[in-house]
Formats: sequence, C-alpha cells, structure tokens
Amino acid sequence: MLRSLNELDGFVVEATDGAIGEVVDCYFDDTLWVVRYLIVETGTWLARRQVLISPVALGHPDWLTHLLPVALTRSEVKDSPPIDTQKPVSRQVETQYLAYYGYPAYWGGSGLWGGALYPNGPNPIAAGGSSHTRFGSSPAEAAAALIEAERTRIEDPHLRAAREVTHYHVEASDGEMGRVQGFLVEDETWALRYLIVETGHWWHGHQVLIAPQWIERVSWAHSTLYLALTQAAVRGAHTYDPAQPLERESEASLHRHYGRTGYWEAEAQAELLGTEHS
Repeated sequence: MLRSLNELDGFVVEATDGAIGEVVDCYFDDTLWVVRYLIVETGTWLARRQVLISPVALGHPDWLTHLLPVALTRSEVKDSPPIDTQKPVSRQVETQYLAYYGYPAYWGGSGLWGGALYPNGPNPIAAGGSSHTRFGSSPAEAAAALIEAERTRIEDPHLRAAREVTHYHVEASDGEMGRVQGFLVEDETWALRYLIVETGHWWHGHQVLIAPQWIERVSWAHSTLYLALTQAAVRGAHTYDPAQPLERESEASLHRHYGRTGYWEAEAQAELLGTEHS
C-alpha cells in the first residue's frame, strides 16, 4: 500500500524491550529511490541521540497508533556505530553499520534490496536470538559489500535525506513545474513510488504525482529535478488528491497517460526471471 512519507513523522519506534524514540526523517538512495534508513531521535534514555534504523528490522507499522515495531533491543541500538546525521553518510559508514547488525548489503543484485524485492527477504526474520543471527549475510556477500565500499570510497554518497529534497524545484522539459511537497512510499518494499509535486504559478493550486523514473536528471547542487515530461503532458494527467487512496487502476491510468510501464509490471517480470534462473 502507498502512504505519504510525511505520515511517519513522529512515529514511535518500539524495540522488543521498550521505546527507542521517534522518527524525524529518513535516508533514501538516489539511484533506486528506496528508503534505506529511518532517522530516529532517541529519548532521554540515550541522551536524544539520532540513530539509523533499517527497514530490514521493521515489523508492520501501525498507522492508527503511530507505532513502528522493530526486531531489535535497546541495548543493540545503544551499542550501534555512532553516525552523524548532519553529514553525508558514506558507503564505508554504511558497511560498518550493516556489519554490526549482520544485515546483507542492499547494493548490487537486480532487486530493490540486493537480490530481493523486500528488505527482509530472502532472509526473513526468525523468532528469537539477536539481530546478528537473525539477519546473517553469507561470507561471500560480506566480502562483496566490502569490495563495493572500497570502490565507492571517493565517490559522492548516494543517500539523501527526505527533508532535504522536499521543496526542491521541479522543471518540466519546457519550463517550471513546481516544487516537491512530499513522497508516496510503498509500505512493504519501502520504495518511493512517487514524488508529490505542487505545481507552480502556471497551474496554481494543483498537486501531481511524478515517478522517480520520469526524472531525466537531478542537480543536487542547485536543488532541482529535471523531468522528461512537458507541461502539457503533466496538465493532461490526473491531479493528485491526498484525501483519496491511490488505487492501482489510477496508477495504471497515470502510467498509460505518460506511455510508461508500471513499476509493478517491471518488478513482477524481474522476479519471474530471477525465479527461472535460480
């Protein structure tokens, strides 16, 4: 199901032995546009430190009570590697974090999460034990992750804070389009399926959905997203009403309007190919 990422603000993250803190932001990667970490501000029990929580450890969010269970203990979170959320997170820092928890690396492979579509597959959470045994990656996977981390040591980080990208300028191929107002996230894969864009003065008072795949390029230095779409094409699409749930047929209609294949079709095909070759 698709949810507004803004709904996660203030969610209480609950460990197996008590509350950790509240969600204040998240990091997504700017290649596949998938939420990789929630930024959680701990309570007074940990001096209001900010920690990262991977979707690998998450249970099902309770959207009514704003509670997010995680398969971690407070002690595990307390002893996790310190990360300065005010600075870019490098691949090396990520590798240390993943190694501490025993999580498989998400980079590489054909899925949104390495070789899988979901963050806790194909290594589902087992009952009991510490996170280090529940989420173990193979020695080969760990070695590959270290090699990739070293290869990208001097490259720009690819993690972006959602709050940073909110209010970015959006440009159509023939002029200004508006600004990013938020995101729609899929609550199983944690993929950011759409950017919610508030159109500018050329079409005042409307919100439209833009899939990350329709972005031609991004200028992170100038906080601007450039689309491979015209203003006329955007005006011809259905507008977004945040008060109404986004049904699959509405998504399909939007993709057909732009002559694009739905992400659900592309991922189903990729999963089928992966099954055939396994």
